[in-house]
This record gives sequence, C-alpha cells and structure tokens, in this order.
Amino acid sequence: MISLVAGVVVAAGAFLQQEPTVSIQPEKKIRHRPTPPPNARIDVNQVLVPVTVTDSLDRPVMNLPRDSFRIFEDEVEQKVVSFFREEGPVSIGFVFDGSSSMEGRMDRSIAAIEQFLKTTVPGDEYFLLQFNDRPSILSNFTQKPDGILSELHSIQPQGWTALNDAIFLAVQRMKRAKNPRRALVVLSDGGDNNSRYTDSEVRSLVRESDLRVYAIGLFEKPKFLKRLAAETGGGAVWARNLSELPDAVDKLSQEFRNQYVLGYSSANKQSDGKYRKVRVELLNSIRSMPLRVFWRRGYYAPN
Repeated sequence: MISLVAGVVVAAGAFLQQEPTVSIQPEKKIRHRPTPPPNARIDVNQVLVPVTVTDSLDRPVMNLPRDSFRIFEDEVEQKVVSFFREEGPVSIGFVFDGSSSMEGRMDRSIAAIEQFLKTTVPGDEYFLLQFNDRPSILSNFTQKPDGILSELHSIQPQGWTALNDAIFLAVQRMKRAKNPRRALVVLSDGGDNNSRYTDSEVRSLVRESDLRVYAIGLFEKPKFLKRLAAETGGGAVWARNLSELPDAVDKLSQEFRNQYVLGYSSANKQSDGKYRKVRVELLNSIRSMPLRVFWRRGYYAPN
C-alpha cells in the first residue's frame, strides 16, 4: 500500500534538530507538496477512507453492513468496492498544554492521558510534546507508556499558549512514525495566544499530513481544534469540569479504536495533484437513526 501522503514536505526542518527542547523559526510561507494523506490512502487502484459512526451516546456503532454507506468524491458518487474494520498498531503524538492556565488542572489531565494509554496494543508507539510560550519535545517515540507518564509529571505550568506552533511541530515529528495509522491527541484548556504560525498555515499542513487530530478540551471549545478534528476524520470531546474528563477521554479512545474503512476506485483518473473533497453519508433508512458519521474530508490526487 502506497501512502498518499508518505511525508509532508515543509521547509521548517531546522527546528527539528534540537532535542529534547525545540523552538520554532517559521518561514514566511509554507511550501506544500500535493501528496495525499494516508488517512485517505491509495492501494494501487483504491482510495481508502476511514470512517467512524457513533450513536446518540457517543458509542461506536460497528455492526453496519457495507451497503449502509454512500461515498462521494467532489460530489460524484463512487462505488464502494472494499469494506473492512481498521486494526493494527498506531503512532500517537500527545500534545499537552503546559501553560499557566493549567495550574490546578494538571493531576486530572495527566490521569486522562494515563487512561487513554490503557487502551494500548502491541506495536503502539507514542511521543510527548508539551507547550506553553513555545512547544518542546519531552519524549521521542517510545512503546513504553510509563516513560510518557513520567515526563508528564515533570511539567510545571507556566507561560502563554502556543497551540498552533505545537501542532505544527507535532506534525513534523510524526514523520518519524513507524506505523501507517497516526494521530495527534491534543489536550488544552484554551485557545492560542502566543503562536507564530497562523490557523490557516497549520490547517494547510494538517490537511496534507499523515494523521488524524483528536482534541480534548477543558472548559472551552476551541473552534480551531474542532475544525481540525472534523477535517482529519478525528474527534473532539469537551469537559465542562474536571470531573467530566474521564468520560470524555473514554469516548475519544473508543472512537479512535473503532473505525470502518471504505475503499473505492476514483472515477476521476487525472493525476493532477489537486485536492479532492470526500463526503460519506448513510443511506436514508439508516440516517433516520440518531447516528453521527466522521471521516477525513479529502485527499490530494497524485501527480
């Protein structure tokens, strides 16, 4: 299987060389290469699109047959030719808010990440990035959850919130992942107030990248994180108070581990490198149920 976004080429590699703390020196313009993300992957003749379906209680629904789904590319309906459940190890980057506003919220937030790590399967790997005034890598990829938790406990809340810079750096670091299934888990209690990269720059990078975004919000609902999650086929959960955090994380991890994959042969045979919008919907008979559908919203065609 050839990944549609085998790698994201962004000329910001200089700041990746500093470890364990990395500061960003962004360029004036992001250089994009039209290579589609493996979350909408190509298998010689097929585009593969992971899809999550949840019920009214946010529980994954995994008993739907293939003919429950319709899939469209640039509003042209495509024929579903393969259908299976996505399995196998994953590469996860934890993007953790260490700004001063997290004071008094660290213990519950660390416990939430610990809860997420309990769903690990053989072959999973993780890295940890924390951010305040700037992002820094606390742990490179490891298969040992205890190492991630140890670094989390070392964080001392301080400074502002450079959320966009953190996501930008995390996408770069994800290029080192070993597994084809990749995701960022972002935990934050507020929006960005100190980044050099703009929302549009980060959105463009994530759109082309090899990952899905899952957001855990404390108290607030950052619209930007919600949008990133929706576009990548990930998910977003919000805890209005710290006591709701365990349930929010449990819902997110359930969604993350339970997905369908729909495969189709695109009717558009042009190799033009253009972005193609993807839409997935349920048949009318299924749509009458209180179900929600999440999928990656598009991919870049090969050149």
